[in-house]
Amino acid sequence: MKGLFITFEGTEGCGKSTQVGLLADRLRSMGCFVRTLREPGGTPIGEEIRHTLKHSHQNHAMMPEAELLLMNASRAQLVREVIRPAMAAGEIILCDRFYDSTIAYQGYGRGLNLATVRQVIDLAVGEARPDLTLLLQVATEVSEGRRLARQPNLPMDIQRDRFEENDRAFFERVALGYKAIAETEPNRVRVIDASSSVEDVRRSIWSCIQHLLARR
Repeated sequence: MKGLFITFEGTEGCGKSTQVGLLADRLRSMGCFVRTLREPGGTPIGEEIRHTLKHSHQNHAMMPEAELLLMNASRAQLVREVIRPAMAAGEIILCDRFYDSTIAYQGYGRGLNLATVRQVIDLAVGEARPDLTLLLQVATEVSEGRRLARQPNLPMDIQRDRFEENDRAFFERVALGYKAIAETEPNRVRVIDASSSVEDVRRSIWSCIQHLLARR
């Protein structure tokens, strides 16, 4: 049986991680073999890169180009070490972020050349492409409020998240990037209103994936 690759995207505070967990639980209760992943990360090497990108106190001077390359170094490892073997084994993969995040964050957010960004992504992922991408969408003001509310509750070993330290203008550019991606690939990217309750979002997500499950 062919594997299924579903990615979750959106700006900070949109509820991706919560919905990944809820969907994984539901699929497992149905007898599906589900693997949950996150980016950057998902492998021992990727988790080291994640710390450097997000949480290290030595990363304040990181250039956008270095950020782009580190993101895709983690992604290249994840694709080859985990995603390809899991797909070949027929697993359902739920990934919290994938290459759309790089287009939105490093391309639109940081202002890097989009053609260059896509070339680096292509090298990292090869033929690995999501079957479905769920874009959880909230207003910039909602995202900002959620980010600020959770900062004091970050675990002691994290203490800071470099991406969440960006200003509103950055996240407005990121949101425009996601909007452009959704408009360009409507068959793959499904936009979910994530401003409603967790349960409403869960139901919307389930309605989007039922046809994929039926095909399996």
